Parts: sequence; C-alpha cells; structure tokens
Amino acid sequence: MEMMEVSLLDRLNAPAMYGIVALAIALVVAMCVYFMVKSWRAGVKVGMDKAVLKKAIISSATFTLLPAFSVLLGVVALSGSMGIPLPWLRLSVIGNLQYEVNVAQIAATGVGLSGLKITELTPEAFVTIALVMTAGILGGALLCLFTLKAYSKKLSGKPRAAGASKKTFGDWAMVAMFVGMCAAYIGSYVGQAAVESAFLPLATAAVAALAMAVCEFLERKRAMQWLENFDLAACMLIAMAACVLLGRAV
Repeated sequence: MEMMEVSLLDRLNAPAMYGIVALAIALVVAMCVYFMVKSWRAGVKVGMDKAVLKKAIISSATFTLLPAFSVLLGVVALSGSMGIPLPWLRLSVIGNLQYEVNVAQIAATGVGLSGLKITELTPEAFVTIALVMTAGILGGALLCLFTLKAYSKKLSGKPRAAGASKKTFGDWAMVAMFVGMCAAYIGSYVGQAAVESAFLPLATAAVAALAMAVCEFLERKRAMQWLENFDLAACMLIAMAACVLLGRAV
C-alpha cells in the first residue's frame, strides 16, 4: 500500500506535470507583461508623469507580496494530497485559496473519499477533483466575456450629484456579496463548533476579524492610509499563524 501511495504521489509530481503547468503560467505571465507595457505606453501618451507610473507599479508589486505568501501556504497545504503542480497552477492563475481547498474537499467526498488524503486518492479521483476545481472557477471568466460590458454600465449607474449619498446598484451588490460570503463561512464554522465541537475555524475567523478591526482603526483614526494596501493580506497571515498556534495548543 505504501509503495502505491508513493508511486501515485510521484506521478502527480512528474516532470511532465511541471512542464504543462509551467507553460500555462508562462503564458499568463507573458500576458501580464504585455498589458503592463501597453498600459505604460498609454499613460505616457496621455501625459501622465513617469514618476507616478513608477509609483503605481511599485505599489502594485508590493501589494502582491503578502497575498503571495498565503498562496504559497495553500500550495504547501494541498501538495501533500494533490501533488505540487495542480495546486501551483490553480492558485497561480485565477484560483482562490479558500475556494480551491473547499472545492477540492467537496469533490473528494463526492467521489467517495473521506477527505483529501493521499492514502485514499486514486488517479480517477484526482482527475475528477482537478476537473471540478478547474471548471468551477471558469464561471467568472466566461461571464466576463459576455456580460462584463453591460454589467459595468449597470454598476456605474448615473453620476452622483455633489454631496449625494444615494447608493448605486454596484454599492449594494458589493455589500450583499460580502454579507453573503461572511454568512456562509461563519455559519459553517458555527455549525462545526456546535455539531463537531470544532472551535478552531471559528476562533481563527475571530482573530482575523479582530486583526482587520485594528487595521481599520489605524487607517481611520491614526491616518495610516498606507495600511490599506496590506491589511487584507496581513490579516490573512495573522489568522493563519493564530490557527497554527491554537491548533498546537489544543
């Protein structure tokens, strides 16, 4: 049994898998570089100061560093059961850490496994999990192709008059999406705590909320607006560290 596990994990980490994933990521990186160059030239053409453009590039690059750490942690977390190439691909393109882990877990139980365990994983189960993870995230990309233009017009709405406080559809849509997302995840954490006595997810969410509250206080009351570029990623890392520490304590 142990030889089969090692063999399967070796196949998931085969050089061919790394090559396919590297090619896909290289194409995405090439697209990013292409549009970055076009954006720079467009900015210069309309008369924007190059110093401002450089500052935008530096701030954007800095903003990606902290989230990249959480993505790396996600790859590490999934690598033991799914190999490295697939999590690397999923979390490097349009994947999301919370989405990938949840969907992989749901797909694993859907094919009859007790969870994402290399001891139970089969090639057929891996293909199914990979297909569900990939197909599920494509909805947003496909919708952008056909509905983004009309949706953008709806979001923008009519220009607001000076001092007007009436919210547009976009404002309410963002609030509804955020509340729905929080309700779904926090509800599941409360359910785990009540049914399974698993309080770690709920405690981790509480730490993340507290960390964000501190960031909001510093930004609004202490005029630390620069923190806005890092608060989300920083709170994610703080919550992850708290999860590890609390997990060891328990």
